[in-house]
Amino acid sequence: MINIAVYGKGGIGKSTTVSNISAALADKGIRVMQIGCDPKADSTFSLHGKTKVNTVLELVRKNKDNFTLEDMVTVGYNGIICVEAGGPTPGLGCAGRGIIAALEKLKEKGAYEVYKPEVVIYDVLGDVVCGGFSMPMRKGYADKVFILTSGENMAIHAAANIAMAIDNFKDRGYAGLGGIILNRRNVKNEYEKVSELAEDIHSEIVGTLDRSEVVQEAETLNRTVIEAFPDSDMASQYRKLAESITRICGKEISCL
Repeated sequence: MINIAVYGKGGIGKSTTVSNISAALADKGIRVMQIGCDPKADSTFSLHGKTKVNTVLELVRKNKDNFTLEDMVTVGYNGIICVEAGGPTPGLGCAGRGIIAALEKLKEKGAYEVYKPEVVIYDVLGDVVCGGFSMPMRKGYADKVFILTSGENMAIHAAANIAMAIDNFKDRGYAGLGGIILNRRNVKNEYEKVSELAEDIHSEIVGTLDRSEVVQEAETLNRTVIEAFPDSDMASQYRKLAESITRICGKEISCL
């Protein structure tokens, strides 16, 4: 089983990117589980088409431990197992601690043994890499962390902080940095700025995604680009990225 975590600044396109990676892998018959680790609980919407699903924390709040694994899971496009960790009641509690509780509950309920995913992808908010939000890169959850960024200053700042957190954990046997994914916003000298970031954190750009109206069109349909526009250039870019990150994690999968 490959465990991948994708981090990045809020609004940078993590959920869109992760969902298209999941869809590209599922199209090749790979059993995929996608876990949204963001209080907004919207990571998997384009995979199952629903606007509301049970989140793990909602189930815990309402039912304590009196719920099943199936209550936590929504099956999406091509059998992708979709899970949303969720967040605390607005104004109360800590979102980071919520991530910890949700991931621990998935383990307790035997999610990985029951569904036997070949690839697990954690979609993680990376604005603040506190103890809770760093959970997917710790304690055996993720093997590799990939950072999604554009060339915008705030996105690069967030990416550098995420890389610093990974570096702080390197002596503890936690997940290593797999590389940087450039999600273009077409700012000036974008590739050069992100390349400089990669050099500064001793990493590399492992995939580049163009800014395209096709992505927005697919989101309007509440679908991934892979599903809605499978023959588009953007779909090819997502498939190439899926190949790249799984290869870095030690699994050769042909998605093109």
